[in-house]
Amino acid sequence: MELWYAICNLLPIEMLQWDFMKNAFLAVLLMAPLFGLTSTMIVTGKMSFFSDALGHSAFTGIAIGCICGIAAPTWAAVLFSVLFSLLFSYVRSRSNQAADTLIGVFSSTAVALGIFIATLGGGSFTKYNKYLIGDILSVTPTEIGLLGLVLVFVTVFWICYSNRLTLTSIHPQLASSRGISAGLTQTVFTVAIAVIVTLAISWIGLLILNSLLVLPGASSRNVSKNLRQYSLFSVLFALLAGVAGLSVSYYLGTSAGAAISLVLALIFAVSFSTRKHR
Repeated sequence: MELWYAICNLLPIEMLQWDFMKNAFLAVLLMAPLFGLTSTMIVTGKMSFFSDALGHSAFTGIAIGCICGIAAPTWAAVLFSVLFSLLFSYVRSRSNQAADTLIGVFSSTAVALGIFIATLGGGSFTKYNKYLIGDILSVTPTEIGLLGLVLVFVTVFWICYSNRLTLTSIHPQLASSRGISAGLTQTVFTVAIAVIVTLAISWIGLLILNSLLVLPGASSRNVSKNLRQYSLFSVLFALLAGVAGLSVSYYLGTSAGAAISLVLALIFAVSFSTRKHR
């Protein structure tokens, strides 16, 4: 981190004079490719609503961790979200219900359970507000290191499984004929999303986290001509939105997560308009 701080001190940028802004800026640079790559797989795999449901399950895990007196409830949330994703994959593989129906069942159950546990015994909901809104300025060097490890994992997963996931989403029968295990691919992917959502919830906020998982890929899809451009533009859009959103939040005193989400929405609008005139 000392090297990063030294680099930031050389940049003529006012907001980087503060250590917490340096941490937030580095976190944004790591989260951009993380969310960019994940977004392409979520949009291609039609898992947008599922990522939102995982946010609800993460909140439930945090509530359970707080009730149990765990010092770092995020780890309880990670465990609960992973179990949630595995249970969803199990039910989905053995049900003839549509995926969006099952997601609705799991999502509504998770958020109801989270609120029930959080308010158990007349408890106050106020202490959970930070998980709803998020605060990227609170990210610590240790969390940045963990974020870097998750980025490495997601990059390796993307290299190994992105083509399989794309083929499975477009033509499941063809994927099976090629020896691709759709169930295993989807399970590993859902677990990866669970970990990402849970770790980012306290920085971005449950209310807007799903926009960062959907908008980069959706925007990229508007302007991309092939899969390579699809991934590249998604990462670039996420990076642009992250840096611009963090800057806007600093100078206007707003929520960083909300600012990033709004920039992504603007990018989507511009990319959509470009697509219409092509």
